[in-house]
Amino acid sequence: MGNTDNLINEDGSYIGPANLSPIPLTLGSPAIQPIDKGKIKANAVEAMHHYANQEVALLKRQADLIMEQVRDIESRLKVSEKIYESDFRFQPVVGQLYHLYEQDDYYRLSLIGPGEWGRSKTMGKHIASVRLLGDHSWEVLKGK
Repeated sequence: MGNTDNLINEDGSYIGPANLSPIPLTLGSPAIQPIDKGKIKANAVEAMHHYANQEVALLKRQADLIMEQVRDIESRLKVSEKIYESDFRFQPVVGQLYHLYEQDDYYRLSLIGPGEWGRSKTMGKHIASVRLLGDHSWEVLKGK
């Protein structure tokens, strides 16, 4: 029989307690099913792809938002450059509403809005209504 710690007989039969047997010993023993490694791997790979695709989709949405913010800043910068190249005879105030006009490739910033000129006078084509921000760039409120 071998030593007392060994639960396998010399002929290869199990001699230990039935509840520790690696194989069913009686008809009433629970069935031992072989592990389907292919199915386990397939399920793991499917779950991995599902969660990775969710993370990628989230990152793409975040990247789209960041690119939209970049385009907004670039647009604000272009308008700001036009404004600072334009003619105005006053000190702009942060938070104040102004209007940018173009006439013959010449830009002018005004406190007077496009509907406030009346019939007799105009500053040219209204480009945008803008508000001076704290960083001295200009927020476009409406325009082209």
